[in-house]
Amino acid sequence: MSHILFPYLAQPHQEFHSLPIALEMAKLDPGTTIHIASLTAERDSRIRSLSKLYPDARVVFDILKMPGWLRRHIQRHGPTPLSKIAVLFLNRNYFGKFQAIVVPERTSLLLRNMGVSQPKLIWTRHGAGDRAIGFAHDVGKFDYILMAGHKVESRLIKNGVLRKGHYTTGIYAKFDMVRRLHARRASLFNNDRPTILYNPHFSLTLSSWSRFGMDIMAYFAHQTKYNLIFAPHYRLFDTNRAKGMKMLAPFTNLPHMIIDLGSNRSVDMTYTMGSDLYLGDVSSQVSEFLVNPRPCLFLNAHRTRWQGDPNYQSWTLGNVLENLDNLDHALDRAFLSHANFLDRQKVYIYETFGFAAPQDTAAKGANSIIDFLRVIG
Repeated sequence: MSHILFPYLAQPHQEFHSLPIALEMAKLDPGTTIHIASLTAERDSRIRSLSKLYPDARVVFDILKMPGWLRRHIQRHGPTPLSKIAVLFLNRNYFGKFQAIVVPERTSLLLRNMGVSQPKLIWTRHGAGDRAIGFAHDVGKFDYILMAGHKVESRLIKNGVLRKGHYTTGIYAKFDMVRRLHARRASLFNNDRPTILYNPHFSLTLSSWSRFGMDIMAYFAHQTKYNLIFAPHYRLFDTNRAKGMKMLAPFTNLPHMIIDLGSNRSVDMTYTMGSDLYLGDVSSQVSEFLVNPRPCLFLNAHRTRWQGDPNYQSWTLGNVLENLDNLDHALDRAFLSHANFLDRQKVYIYETFGFAAPQDTAAKGANSIIDFLRVIG
């Protein structure tokens, strides 16, 4: 009997990109034992809860071994680069016993430097953004890659990291689980105002948060036209959410504003599905938002020369601001001018995901992995 591992070493936002594939594989190939490994008991509980969305899937849940001080550090500060590397090293014998290891991140490539040479390393990716980091040359070290649409495929081919027969396209498993999770969805506000989602990135060199963030919060607090959801990338406040909430305390009790620095709803598309306009910078969540095309407004906080740069292709899907001098007018104009961007958004989504509207693709991804492992023996 084959054993395949799906470990979760990073933040919870990555789970949706491989967990549905694990659960579909467990149903499709009963001759293979699927193991799902977590860093902490809390993470294990969360993944077990999500797995109940697939009641016919039978999997084995494991918790990775580590000393108590390291586990407490991860519980307190989240998975950091050094803690992830330490966990990989401490569990290298465990990792080495599997036929394949399927991951949404790239840190696990370090297993090859730790003597774990036998398992095939399979990458599902996470997110569908345009940033160069998703197309780095080290992805060629994976034995097999699952990716979204032709945009990703063409950039990886251009980088010379794809091998024929070692990848498949048209996979974005997150949509499968999200549809099951949100089969019934309630309104987020008790009013009929349009809702704006502000979703800044976590990287200081890319994010609009440090320059514009608090001014944006103050603007929405004192206007009466819109609701605001502030749900940044999960990692923006990853190491100290309590400090972040203290800073944002003046905005936490306003009925037309939701502040969410990292709950389950911040990573399961609750907010991208429940908003009317996307306000942000370079987060790949704009791609998930646009599966239902709607107005977008982008913030160029670093005066980047972005025109013609493939890493900023999403900025062609709405107007781009370099300051907040006329934010109220810019928001109104984004709604009124959306028709000018609609066709471009539809093409972008098709090129990004390989389909025009969300489809179930986790089973397709699971079957492609099963077929690949059978071919290579």
